[in-house]
Amino acid sequence: MGKLVSTIFVTLDGVYQAPGGPQEDTRGGFEHGGWSFTYGDDDFGRFVTEVFDRAGAFLLGRRTYDIFASYWPKVTDPDDPIASRLNALPKYVPSATLTDPGWSGTTVIDGDLAKEVTALKERTDGELQVHGSGALVRSLIDLRLLDTLHLLTFPVVLGSGLRLFTEGAVPTAFTHTAGRATAAGVSLQSYDLTGNPRYGSYDLPENA
Repeated sequence: MGKLVSTIFVTLDGVYQAPGGPQEDTRGGFEHGGWSFTYGDDDFGRFVTEVFDRAGAFLLGRRTYDIFASYWPKVTDPDDPIASRLNALPKYVPSATLTDPGWSGTTVIDGDLAKEVTALKERTDGELQVHGSGALVRSLIDLRLLDTLHLLTFPVVLGSGLRLFTEGAVPTAFTHTAGRATAAGVSLQSYDLTGNPRYGSYDLPENA
């Protein structure tokens, strides 16, 4: 059985929208697309390569799928650590509107998300990876389906844009499993989902 693993880029103020380019996702009049580009140093590249080396299949939100499908099939170098896996491994897209995907190896899933993703995990060798796809990631966390979250935080504040965690998110606790920073200042942190938060108090006992 595979693990369901998310890798997502966020700013210091939690924005995940359009990290890769100005036209990647302009919803809401977003004008800050491409905010991750200047931080893509060798440290960052090594981490991303390590992640893709563990992939067994991909689960992508519809918008991220469309962005990836417009670019990665054109990268045909068999030694490219990202393209070689994205193009060769199975890709699954939860969608009620995608009917004829052109990217080879794509399967559309339009049934119950929890049931479908659980079945995908059971039959995936290696990691079932989610990249980007912020709305999908939130749903997977809320459903307690996500196993690991790689949260890559970039040293920039944008002040607008779609945020990963919003009002109404299901309270969730994570355990920190690994972390480091790149030379450019990107924080690479890994967390395993552990369930509901635990609560306590710093108040001193009355008779202390």
